[in-house]
Amino acid sequence: MVVRFENVSKWYPCYQPILGGLKTSLLHLPETLRSLKKGRMRALDGISFEIQRGETVGFVGLNGSGKSTTLALIADVLRPTSGRVEVRGHVSALLELGAGFHPELTGRENIILNGILLGLTRRRVLVKIDEIVAFSELESFLDQPLRTYSSGMIARLGFSVVVHLEPEILVIDEVLAVGDLHFQAKCREKISEFKRRGVTIVLVSHSTEEVRRLCDRVIWLSDGKVVAEGEPRGVLKLYEEAAALRRSPVGQSVGEAEV
Repeated sequence: MVVRFENVSKWYPCYQPILGGLKTSLLHLPETLRSLKKGRMRALDGISFEIQRGETVGFVGLNGSGKSTTLALIADVLRPTSGRVEVRGHVSALLELGAGFHPELTGRENIILNGILLGLTRRRVLVKIDEIVAFSELESFLDQPLRTYSSGMIARLGFSVVVHLEPEILVIDEVLAVGDLHFQAKCREKISEFKRRGVTIVLVSHSTEEVRRLCDRVIWLSDGKVVAEGEPRGVLKLYEEAAALRRSPVGQSVGEAEV
Protein backbone atom coordinates (compact mmCIF):
# COMPACT_ATOMS: atom_id res chain seq x y z
CA MET A 1 0.00 0.00 0.00
CA VAL A 2 1.32 3.47 -0.93
CA VAL A 3 -1.89 5.54 -0.56
CA ARG A 4 -4.67 4.99 1.96
CA PHE A 5 -7.77 7.12 2.62
CA GLU A 6 -9.71 6.22 5.77
CA ASN A 7 -13.15 7.87 6.03
CA VAL A 8 -11.80 11.13 4.59
CA SER A 9 -14.00 14.21 4.39
CA LYS A 10 -13.10 17.67 3.11
CA TRP A 11 -15.24 20.78 3.61
CA TYR A 12 -14.67 24.29 2.32
CA PRO A 13 -16.18 27.40 3.90
CA CYS A 14 -18.83 29.21 1.85
CA TYR A 15 -18.30 32.94 2.27
CA GLN A 16 -21.35 35.19 2.02
CA PRO A 17 -21.39 38.70 0.52
CA ILE A 18 -21.42 41.71 2.85
CA LEU A 19 -24.94 43.15 3.10
CA GLY A 20 -26.03 46.48 4.59
CA GLY A 21 -23.00 48.51 3.63
CA LEU A 22 -19.42 48.70 4.92
CA LYS A 23 -20.17 51.08 7.82
CA THR A 24 -22.93 48.89 9.23
CA SER A 25 -20.77 45.80 8.80
CA LEU A 26 -17.85 47.36 10.70
CA LEU A 27 -20.13 48.52 13.52
CA HIS A 28 -21.37 44.95 13.91
CA LEU A 29 -18.06 43.21 13.16
CA PRO A 30 -18.58 39.93 15.12
CA GLU A 31 -21.93 39.35 13.44
CA THR A 32 -20.42 40.26 10.07
CA LEU A 33 -17.60 37.73 10.48
CA ARG A 34 -20.03 35.01 11.49
CA SER A 35 -22.17 35.81 8.46
CA LEU A 36 -19.18 35.70 6.11
CA LYS A 37 -18.21 32.24 7.34
CA LYS A 38 -21.74 30.87 7.42
CA GLY A 39 -22.18 27.61 5.61
CA ARG A 40 -19.79 24.99 4.27
CA MET A 41 -19.43 23.16 0.99
CA ARG A 42 -18.67 19.46 1.08
CA ALA A 43 -16.06 18.26 -1.41
CA LEU A 44 -15.51 14.75 -0.01
CA ASP A 45 -17.85 12.77 2.23
CA GLY A 46 -16.13 9.99 4.18
CA ILE A 47 -14.35 8.22 1.32
CA SER A 48 -12.04 5.25 1.84
CA PHE A 49 -9.75 3.44 -0.60
CA GLU A 50 -6.23 2.05 -0.98
CA ILE A 51 -3.75 2.22 -3.86
CA GLN A 52 -1.02 -0.39 -4.14
CA ARG A 53 2.56 0.18 -5.25
CA GLY A 54 2.87 0.13 -9.04
CA GLU A 55 -0.88 0.52 -9.68
CA THR A 56 -2.32 3.05 -12.10
CA VAL A 57 -5.63 4.26 -10.68
CA GLY A 58 -7.99 6.67 -12.42
CA PHE A 59 -10.70 8.83 -10.88
CA VAL A 60 -13.77 9.70 -12.95
CA GLY A 61 -16.83 11.82 -12.24
CA LEU A 62 -18.49 15.09 -13.08
CA ASN A 63 -16.93 18.46 -12.30
CA GLY A 64 -17.37 19.06 -8.58
CA SER A 65 -17.46 15.37 -7.69
CA GLY A 66 -14.29 15.57 -5.58
CA LYS A 67 -11.66 14.23 -7.97
CA SER A 68 -9.22 17.17 -7.87
CA THR A 69 -9.63 17.51 -4.09
CA THR A 70 -8.65 13.85 -3.75
CA LEU A 71 -5.48 14.37 -5.79
CA ALA A 72 -4.61 17.53 -3.84
CA LEU A 73 -4.90 15.55 -0.60
CA ILE A 74 -2.58 12.84 -1.97
CA ALA A 75 -0.09 15.53 -3.03
CA ASP A 76 -0.31 17.13 0.47
CA VAL A 77 -1.50 20.40 -1.07
CA LEU A 78 -4.63 20.12 1.11
CA ARG A 79 -5.34 18.56 4.50
CA PRO A 80 -8.52 16.61 5.26
CA THR A 81 -11.22 18.09 7.47
CA SER A 82 -11.64 14.66 9.05
CA GLY A 83 -10.37 11.15 8.47
CA ARG A 84 -6.86 9.99 7.68
CA VAL A 85 -4.71 10.23 4.55
CA GLU A 86 -1.56 8.09 4.45
CA VAL A 87 0.98 8.36 1.62
CA ARG A 88 4.19 6.31 1.51
CA GLY A 89 6.65 7.63 -1.06
CA HIS A 90 7.73 10.80 -2.81
CA VAL A 91 4.88 12.42 -4.75
CA SER A 92 5.40 14.38 -7.97
CA ALA A 93 2.22 16.24 -8.85
CA LEU A 94 1.04 17.43 -12.26
CA LEU A 95 -1.82 19.53 -10.88
CA GLU A 96 -1.32 23.04 -12.22
CA LEU A 97 1.49 23.16 -14.77
CA GLY A 98 3.73 26.18 -14.41
CA ALA A 99 2.75 26.88 -10.80
CA GLY A 100 5.77 28.44 -9.09
CA PHE A 101 7.22 29.84 -12.32
CA HIS A 102 8.24 33.51 -12.34
CA PRO A 103 7.30 35.57 -15.43
CA GLU A 104 10.44 37.72 -15.37
CA LEU A 105 12.86 34.79 -15.19
CA THR A 106 13.97 32.93 -18.31
CA GLY A 107 12.84 29.43 -19.14
CA ARG A 108 16.23 28.10 -18.03
CA GLU A 109 16.07 29.96 -14.71
CA ASN A 110 12.51 28.75 -14.14
CA ILE A 111 13.55 25.14 -14.70
CA ILE A 112 16.16 25.52 -11.95
CA LEU A 113 13.76 27.35 -9.63
CA ASN A 114 10.91 24.90 -10.15
CA GLY A 115 13.17 21.86 -9.76
CA ILE A 116 14.44 23.17 -6.42
CA LEU A 117 10.91 24.00 -5.25
CA LEU A 118 9.90 20.43 -6.12
CA GLY A 119 12.68 18.94 -4.00
CA LEU A 120 15.79 18.58 -6.17
CA THR A 121 19.16 20.12 -5.39
CA ARG A 122 20.49 22.75 -7.79
CA ARG A 123 23.25 20.34 -8.83
CA ARG A 124 20.69 17.62 -9.62
CA VAL A 125 18.58 20.03 -11.69
CA LEU A 126 21.65 21.09 -13.69
CA VAL A 127 22.43 17.42 -14.41
CA LYS A 128 18.92 16.97 -15.80
CA ILE A 129 18.41 20.33 -17.49
CA ASP A 130 19.46 19.27 -20.99
CA GLU A 131 17.07 16.31 -20.83
CA ILE A 132 14.25 18.56 -19.58
CA VAL A 133 14.83 21.13 -22.31
CA ALA A 134 15.03 18.50 -25.04
CA PHE A 135 11.74 16.98 -23.93
CA SER A 136 10.00 20.37 -23.85
CA GLU A 137 11.25 21.22 -27.37
CA LEU A 138 11.65 24.85 -26.27
CA GLU A 139 15.40 25.19 -26.86
CA SER A 140 15.09 28.36 -28.95
CA PHE A 141 13.04 30.09 -26.22
CA LEU A 142 15.08 28.90 -23.25
CA ASP A 143 16.80 32.23 -22.53
CA GLN A 144 13.71 34.37 -23.07
CA PRO A 145 11.65 35.59 -20.07
CA LEU A 146 8.64 33.44 -19.29
CA ARG A 147 6.25 36.38 -19.89
CA THR A 148 6.99 35.97 -23.62
CA TYR A 149 5.77 32.34 -23.56
CA SER A 150 2.28 31.26 -24.52
CA SER A 151 0.21 29.36 -21.94
CA GLY A 152 0.83 26.18 -23.92
CA MET A 153 4.59 26.69 -23.82
CA ILE A 154 4.49 27.27 -20.05
CA ALA A 155 2.49 24.07 -19.61
CA ARG A 156 4.99 22.14 -21.73
CA LEU A 157 7.88 23.44 -19.64
CA GLY A 158 6.05 22.59 -16.40
CA PHE A 159 5.24 19.07 -17.59
CA SER A 160 8.83 18.52 -18.69
CA VAL A 161 10.22 19.52 -15.28
CA VAL A 162 7.86 17.33 -13.26
CA VAL A 163 8.26 14.15 -15.32
CA HIS A 164 12.02 14.29 -14.92
CA LEU A 165 11.91 14.24 -11.10
CA GLU A 166 12.03 10.42 -10.88
CA PRO A 167 8.71 10.14 -9.02
CA GLU A 168 7.64 7.24 -6.82
CA ILE A 169 4.01 8.38 -6.97
CA LEU A 170 2.89 10.47 -9.94
CA VAL A 171 -0.34 12.46 -9.54
CA ILE A 172 -1.91 13.81 -12.76
CA ASP A 173 -4.94 16.11 -12.92
CA GLU A 174 -6.24 16.63 -16.48
CA VAL A 175 -2.89 17.67 -17.97
CA LEU A 176 -2.27 15.07 -20.67
CA ALA A 177 -3.65 17.37 -23.38
CA VAL A 178 -0.62 19.68 -23.26
CA GLY A 179 0.50 21.42 -26.45
CA ASP A 180 -0.01 20.10 -29.98
CA LEU A 181 -0.80 16.52 -30.99
CA HIS A 182 2.90 15.66 -31.32
CA PHE A 183 3.67 16.80 -27.78
CA GLN A 184 0.53 15.12 -26.41
CA ALA A 185 1.80 11.83 -27.86
CA LYS A 186 5.14 12.40 -26.10
CA CYS A 187 3.31 13.03 -22.83
CA ARG A 188 1.32 9.82 -23.16
CA GLU A 189 4.43 7.82 -24.00
CA LYS A 190 6.22 9.28 -20.95
CA ILE A 191 3.32 8.26 -18.70
CA SER A 192 3.34 4.77 -20.27
CA GLU A 193 7.08 4.58 -19.59
CA PHE A 194 6.49 5.36 -15.92
CA LYS A 195 3.81 2.66 -15.84
CA ARG A 196 6.24 0.11 -17.30
CA ARG A 197 8.82 1.09 -14.67
CA GLY A 198 6.36 0.40 -11.85
CA VAL A 199 5.72 3.99 -10.80
CA THR A 200 2.43 4.38 -8.95
CA ILE A 201 0.19 6.68 -11.02
CA VAL A 202 -3.00 8.39 -9.84
CA LEU A 203 -4.86 10.38 -12.47
CA VAL A 204 -8.00 12.35 -13.16
CA SER A 205 -9.26 12.56 -16.73
CA HIS A 206 -12.56 13.29 -18.45
CA SER A 207 -11.35 11.06 -21.30
CA THR A 208 -12.74 7.62 -20.54
CA GLU A 209 -10.66 6.27 -23.41
CA GLU A 210 -7.49 7.57 -21.73
CA VAL A 211 -8.55 6.05 -18.41
CA ARG A 212 -9.43 2.75 -20.07
CA ARG A 213 -6.05 2.61 -21.82
CA LEU A 214 -3.85 3.54 -18.87
CA CYS A 215 -5.53 2.39 -15.68
CA ASP A 216 -5.52 -0.89 -13.77
CA ARG A 217 -8.41 0.29 -11.61
CA VAL A 218 -11.01 3.05 -11.69
CA ILE A 219 -12.76 4.87 -8.84
CA TRP A 220 -15.97 6.74 -9.71
CA LEU A 221 -16.77 9.72 -7.48
CA SER A 222 -20.05 11.57 -7.28
CA ASP A 223 -20.95 14.33 -4.83
CA GLY A 224 -17.84 13.53 -2.79
CA LYS A 225 -18.65 9.83 -2.41
CA VAL A 226 -17.33 6.64 -4.00
CA VAL A 227 -20.04 5.28 -6.30
CA ALA A 228 -18.06 2.32 -7.65
CA GLU A 229 -14.52 1.05 -7.97
CA GLY A 230 -12.92 -1.86 -9.77
CA GLU A 231 -11.51 -2.89 -13.12
CA PRO A 232 -11.85 -0.15 -15.78
CA ARG A 233 -14.24 -1.88 -18.19
CA GLY A 234 -16.98 -2.49 -15.64
CA VAL A 235 -16.78 0.83 -13.79
CA LEU A 236 -16.53 2.91 -16.97
CA LYS A 237 -19.52 1.07 -18.46
CA LEU A 238 -21.61 2.06 -15.42
CA TYR A 239 -20.27 5.61 -15.52
CA GLU A 240 -20.98 6.06 -19.24
CA GLU A 241 -24.48 4.60 -18.88
CA ALA A 242 -25.25 7.00 -16.04
CA ALA A 243 -23.84 9.92 -18.05
CA ALA A 244 -26.04 8.97 -21.02
CA LEU A 245 -29.10 8.77 -18.75
CA ARG A 246 -28.30 12.17 -17.29
CA ARG A 247 -28.10 13.69 -20.79
CA SER A 248 -31.41 12.15 -21.88
CA PRO A 249 -34.71 14.09 -21.49
CA VAL A 250 -35.96 11.38 -19.11
CA GLY A 251 -32.80 11.48 -17.03
CA GLN A 252 -32.92 15.26 -16.83
CA SER A 253 -36.53 15.32 -15.72
CA VAL A 254 -36.07 12.63 -13.10
CA GLY A 255 -32.78 14.13 -11.93
CA GLU A 256 -31.62 10.91 -10.29
CA ALA A 257 -28.60 10.04 -12.45
CA GLU A 258 -25.53 11.53 -10.83
CA VAL A 259 -22.15 10.84 -12.43
